[in-house]
Amino acid sequence: MVDGLLGRFGFLFQQVLDRIDAGLASGSIEVTLPDGTTRLLGARAEGPAAIVEIVSWRSILRLATRGSVGWYIAWSRGEWTSPDPVPLFELFVRNRTTLGPTGRAAGLTRLLQRIGHWLHHNSRRGAQRNIEFHYDLGNDFYSLWLDPSMSYSSALFAEPIDANQSMESAQAAKLAAILDRTATAPGDTILEIGCGWGSFVEVAARAGRPVHAITLSSEQKQAVEARAGREGLSGVTVALTDYREVSGTYDAVASIEMVEAVGQEYWPAYLAAIAQALKPGGHAAIQYIAMDDAIFPAYARNVDFIQRYVFPGGMLLSEGRFRAIAEAQGLEWRDRRGFGLHYAETLRRWRIAFEDAVDAGRLPPRFGQDFVGLWRYYLMYCEGGFRGGGIDVAQVTLVKA
Repeated sequence: MVDGLLGRFGFLFQQVLDRIDAGLASGSIEVTLPDGTTRLLGARAEGPAAIVEIVSWRSILRLATRGSVGWYIAWSRGEWTSPDPVPLFELFVRNRTTLGPTGRAAGLTRLLQRIGHWLHHNSRRGAQRNIEFHYDLGNDFYSLWLDPSMSYSSALFAEPIDANQSMESAQAAKLAAILDRTATAPGDTILEIGCGWGSFVEVAARAGRPVHAITLSSEQKQAVEARAGREGLSGVTVALTDYREVSGTYDAVASIEMVEAVGQEYWPAYLAAIAQALKPGGHAAIQYIAMDDAIFPAYARNVDFIQRYVFPGGMLLSEGRFRAIAEAQGLEWRDRRGFGLHYAETLRRWRIAFEDAVDAGRLPPRFGQDFVGLWRYYLMYCEGGFRGGGIDVAQVTLVKA
């Protein structure tokens, strides 16, 4: 009955498709509509070619009112399908400027989503809850599809990206690049803010650098301590500590894709903590994910699918704003290197490994089909974002005067 009622207003949903069509400066979408007819959107210039079947007009209603959150809900309920959603996500990001607000939440829905996101702001207690929500899913879960180093951040592949290079070697190259940026020698101390499961801790400790690692995830703390004991790593300490509570000074700081969990409101505190922890002349090696500055204001006013379902309290960086805060803290911005397509390849391989684990029945039984669908969508959504160029991952060195 609902679908029939919505069908009477199909002309309104066609107007949403008209706006998408007008906003596609490159690439195309072949759309099959609920009545079986097809439309070709875009196709003005070369770009990703997506194929989508609109099973129910409700999917377009959700997209128009709730943006990427609504589009995920529609996918999870079978209201739209695609043989490969990655090109569709890439297409929307590649045309991020010309599409404007199309595909973002609007009106009261946007306000309600922002209120919900605000409730997950990263106060000291809130940050711990948010980290636990994502990272305490269980070490047994992440170990199924991450590489043996347990690196949950973008790998750094040889260029051009080689499909035959192992994920383990590409992750080792990333960790080596971070260690190199610290400009440390054996015996120099390193603070790692957000240590994951200890991949950088192990690399740095093996190179003779004492490391103090901090995390808000009890699962990760246990894993890093067990790793240090198992591998016989000396000079490693691990603490459940908020970055705002760090004391002491260090020769260097490392932080790999942790700042996305900080939130714009707390960027000054994060960078102040780094400046305070560094000795004069010390280097901080940061790997971060950034949103295109041109669309950051619109992104910051909305709540996207990832913030709602995967990383509560999360926010990608505005590189321009973040850099200005860093420099105001007396941290010189040096040697920035972006490698967004490396993250797209990393995500593609994670998704293959995740699907292999699902198909083999190796996923812990506490995770049902809804969880599997969410993570499948999350990995595809992120891959498309990096392929579209509106999201980048980068390393930078911050040097304290």
